[in-house]
Amino acid sequence: MTGRPRAVVANLPAYKPGKSAEQSASEHNLDEAIKLASNETSYGPLPSVLAAVSDGAGLLNRYPDHRGSEVRSVLAARLNVETSQVTLGCGSVGLLQQLFLAYIDPGDEVVYPWRSFEVHPLFSAISQAVALAIPLVDQAFDLDAVSRAITSKTKLVILSTPNNPTGTVCSTGDLKRFLESVPQDVVVVIDEAYLEFVTASDVEDPVNAILPFYSNVVVFRTFSKAYGLANLRVGYAVGSVEIISALDKVALPFLVNGLAQVAVLASLQPDASAELKVRVDEVVRERTRVTDLLTGAGWPVTPSQANFVWLPIKTEAGPLFQALEAKGIVTRPFEGEGLRITIGTPEENNRLVNAIGTC
Repeated sequence: MTGRPRAVVANLPAYKPGKSAEQSASEHNLDEAIKLASNETSYGPLPSVLAAVSDGAGLLNRYPDHRGSEVRSVLAARLNVETSQVTLGCGSVGLLQQLFLAYIDPGDEVVYPWRSFEVHPLFSAISQAVALAIPLVDQAFDLDAVSRAITSKTKLVILSTPNNPTGTVCSTGDLKRFLESVPQDVVVVIDEAYLEFVTASDVEDPVNAILPFYSNVVVFRTFSKAYGLANLRVGYAVGSVEIISALDKVALPFLVNGLAQVAVLASLQPDASAELKVRVDEVVRERTRVTDLLTGAGWPVTPSQANFVWLPIKTEAGPLFQALEAKGIVTRPFEGEGLRITIGTPEENNRLVNAIGTC
């Protein structure tokens, strides 16, 4: 035996990212394939952001600002909060890992709806927490059941809204009613990785509608999805000074690299905001179009508020994944539950709809 890893790590399944288009094409002897598996944007970085990152590459020999002070300041001004209420991390998933490090001891309870993002049970297991996974109802969160699951041992509740992989969202009213039932010493994460794609009229910005009234809530967001910066891995958290301070204490030195900070600052400029709106509007239009076409073809599609659609087809998920991959379209199966399909460009979506029609 080489070394003695912790038992929980030795028995832990590794996180499985979506298969790459290149790998799929090679396995099926195809000239090319398209990847609709990982909820990335198919459009690349915003043009103005790409130029800023290129200009910033000359400082690769220097460490970045550990605190990301300028980024925090710009975000705080944009969100109308104090700078001390904002921190940066390696995407929203990195911030969640920091939260586990800061708050969760072995034996503490972590409550989250399920199915949701795959790292929730992984981080719980690594922390040796007691994970309470609350089943979805009609592909959406049952907040009443989540509330009933909270005990004196609960330290953390995780709500990804829109939810990955179902695309369903919690209304602001439902969140407020739920939070009234949560003890003040329980931290509640509202993970909004897909915030920019939400069009539901009953969803308000929680930074304005929730944070001022519930100091135990922290909001996570990312620049990986709508902004097209998945490769740079940068997200941010907004919450009370106490929670943000705890996140900062467990952050790795220089966690968010300098190019990522340059890209975020460029992403928050007015020109980039206009570019982002054009992109998001097209994704939302395509989401509606793809949903209508798949539904019309007889596939069950859960109404989505994210940049993907969810087919709750249970045992058909694996065979459909294989059939689409053989045609050069990589999606994300959840065996026995469903298939998640990222919304791509109109051309990619047309290819998907045509291929699935022959499966």
